[in-house]
Amino acid sequence: MSNELKEMSFWEHVEDLRKVILRSVGAIILLAIVFFALMPHIFDSVILAPCHSDFVLYRWLCALNQHMAILPDFCNDQFEVKLINIQLASQFFIHMSTSMWLALLVAFPYVIYQLWSFVSPGLYAGEKRHARGAFLAGNIMFFIGIAVGYFLVFPLTLRFLAEYQVSEMVPNQISLDSYMNNFLTLNFIMGLVFELPLLCWILSNMGLITRQFFKTYRRHAIVILLILAAFITPSSDPFTLSVVFIPLYALYEISAWVVKPAPKEEEEERTDSND
Repeated sequence: MSNELKEMSFWEHVEDLRKVILRSVGAIILLAIVFFALMPHIFDSVILAPCHSDFVLYRWLCALNQHMAILPDFCNDQFEVKLINIQLASQFFIHMSTSMWLALLVAFPYVIYQLWSFVSPGLYAGEKRHARGAFLAGNIMFFIGIAVGYFLVFPLTLRFLAEYQVSEMVPNQISLDSYMNNFLTLNFIMGLVFELPLLCWILSNMGLITRQFFKTYRRHAIVILLILAAFITPSSDPFTLSVVFIPLYALYEISAWVVKPAPKEEEEERTDSND
């Protein structure tokens, strides 16, 4: 540890932590105010974009469908999800809560950086290097997961559920609260799911798992991931299922690659490379 850290008193640490918290909260509040002012435009052009037939994923799948007739029909120009509001204060509270959620999302790297600036003086050089890489990788993977959720998982789920009817006598009327709950939940879940490689790397450094674990349970993982993909997008067609399953399985293989091999595995890998 640095001499500077050793010379700092307990209250000096508390003061530094207070500054970190104030800067983080200030950034979140500032961003929340900005998003609150821009929310009508954000709602129309971003959050509600999957409700319309011209959404980028639908247009891409429609073009792909011209070459692969086995795909579901995404060329329906009449597709549109019209939301309704059934509670008096819902629109106001959703306006506020969505502004806060977006502020937290955008400010997340800055908050992590502030926490890093507080913790890093107490780490050794090697620990700093690994922690810095872990924080960077965690941020990147989280936002990749959010992007996969927004551009892939949520639109496919919305398209299927919005058009599904148990009977023609029961039309779908989707409330704003229901839409936003699913929108935020699915995107947040995908962001967390994409943290799997980082979690496995941490567990590997703690000596809790090795690469052999992934080799042993690969078949079990495939079944579990298929069930998870079916749960995330409850569609009956194999294309939609595979579109969600493939990124999840890729995460599994990336996780297997980043963890440390067991001592015997390392010897085998060295032997194979020498041969």
